[in-house]
Amino acid sequence: MSQVGRYLKKHTEALVKDVGIEAACELTGKSKATLGRYYSPHDEHAERFMPVDAVAALEAAASFPHVSVALAELGGFELDVTASRRNEQTTVKGDVNEDVIRLSRRFAMLMTEYHASITDGTITANEAQRILKETVALQKVLIDMKLHLEDETV
Repeated sequence: MSQVGRYLKKHTEALVKDVGIEAACELTGKSKATLGRYYSPHDEHAERFMPVDAVAALEAAASFPHVSVALAELGGFELDVTASRRNEQTTVKGDVNEDVIRLSRRFAMLMTEYHASITDGTITANEAQRILKETVALQKVLIDMKLHLEDETV
């Protein structure tokens, strides 16, 4: 499988797990097995990718547009994931000072997961998933912080 294929499959898996496998099945009308094939790294599924309509349905329910961001990065673009949220209320009320505190806590949690994962010299798939989960949580805090900063400058 090409590196691009592996990259897209990893982001597809992150999207499905962000939404939850049961909810993803409901939203897409696909079975767990079919969704699993879309992000399976095995050679027999190398050419299977999630249809665009299924990606759109899942990203509407997800906390982050994993596949869209991956596609943008592959095309050499940067996607502003906060653009659609500007007119909505932020997920966390507060100010920048609270965001900095939440940011430091999330970063500490990310480093804790990383340290626990790397101690044996190898990051397993489960450890990588936990690190990814912390990374996504950190992104959410940064997005909230960016929105608060934008609100203060207007």
